[in-house]
Amino acid sequence: MEERSTNKNQYEITGVTAQLFYLMQLFNCLVIMFFTLVTAHAMHGFILEGNAFHLITKCHATIVYWKIPVVAGILYISLLFLLSIECTNHIELIVKLWLEIMIGAGIFYYTGLSYTVMVLLILADIVRNRIDWGKKIMYIILLSCVDLVLNGNVLSRYISPVSVNQIWTYYRSDVAAVFSGAVNIMFLIDVFIFILYMVFLILEQMSEKERIAALYRELSIANKKLAEANKQLEEYTEELVSAAETRERNRFAQEIHDTLGHALTGIVTGIEACIMLMDIAPDATKDQLKAIEEVARQGITDVRQSVKALRPDALERLKLEDALLKIIDETMRSTGITINYNCTTPLLDFSQYEEDAIYRIVQESVTNAIRHGKADVIDIDIGREDGFLNIKIKDNGIGCGKVYKGFGLHHMQERLSLLNGSLKYDGSHGFTIEASIPIRWGNSVEEKED
Repeated sequence: MEERSTNKNQYEITGVTAQLFYLMQLFNCLVIMFFTLVTAHAMHGFILEGNAFHLITKCHATIVYWKIPVVAGILYISLLFLLSIECTNHIELIVKLWLEIMIGAGIFYYTGLSYTVMVLLILADIVRNRIDWGKKIMYIILLSCVDLVLNGNVLSRYISPVSVNQIWTYYRSDVAAVFSGAVNIMFLIDVFIFILYMVFLILEQMSEKERIAALYRELSIANKKLAEANKQLEEYTEELVSAAETRERNRFAQEIHDTLGHALTGIVTGIEACIMLMDIAPDATKDQLKAIEEVARQGITDVRQSVKALRPDALERLKLEDALLKIIDETMRSTGITINYNCTTPLLDFSQYEEDAIYRIVQESVTNAIRHGKADVIDIDIGREDGFLNIKIKDNGIGCGKVYKGFGLHHMQERLSLLNGSLKYDGSHGFTIEASIPIRWGNSVEEKED
């Protein structure tokens, strides 16, 4: 199966190289017309002078004079047509080459075996083909052999050519000398054009190779950068996976901490109250234990729900404000402390993550106030101001001189950071927590209220 080139089989010659190639074709056409017309004119002169028999015996030729330029022109047009054909494989190229050689030999014959520069034109066509130089050299050697045969007068032994030297004796010796000198000059010009063509073609091919080499270098650099980018992407992906795993672990720990911490704090505080009431108010102790039981059961439910979906059970069943009121009521019943709740804006149109954050902030703040602050009064204020939902939780506990951010405060900060919110706290007079969350739904609630 013949090898086919993925690109065109000939170089796209442009600029000076293309002009020189077309100039060779045009110049050869002019030379051939000059040869054949001068020869035909001389033969016609012999005939008009009645020396046709002398011409035939002298030149051993029986060609009709007007056929010489006509046939030579047809052959040259055929050669130009072949030169314009672009081959796609070596079989087509070798067939085209042999056809060009045969046409060139025909032109050589009709020019009286005197003009062999056709070989240079065929050679110019061969070197511009996109084939390896090994095959080009083989074709060049073949053309060289053809040129040696044509210039060696080998064909004159087997055919009767139209001898230009004999026919041009029709003209005076000085005119014939001018014609011969013109032919020599034309030959030199044709060779000069061919040399220029080869020089510019080689320079063009060298430039193309340099361009390909530059493109290859650019491609190598691009591949190197792409490999580095892929490596960075892999590292970044690993970091993202690791960060996602860390966030998920922290979130899970936070949910368990919030759920169990709140439930256990209520249970411990309630049991302490039961111990004090057991001897003086047995009935009140029973009511307190029932409240503790409800808190414990709700804690178990929240733990299960947290493990399942990491979302408080109350928020699954209730609206946000109802869930806050429920947890406040359960805390007061189980611990006996007072929680003052004041919300001046509807808690509507929040996303799941925002509801979780608001609920957990209130839950964790209340738990910390009871567990660490030993508070018995907690004030919760929720309001809206300048596009932010503000949550302020203050207790009357023991407070602290220097606040160390523990697990609870740390996770509050994380939740708010994800929502572009902020957290402030102060332990100088009891303990105060202030959380601020941007409201995505703008003025829609205010418009509803109006």
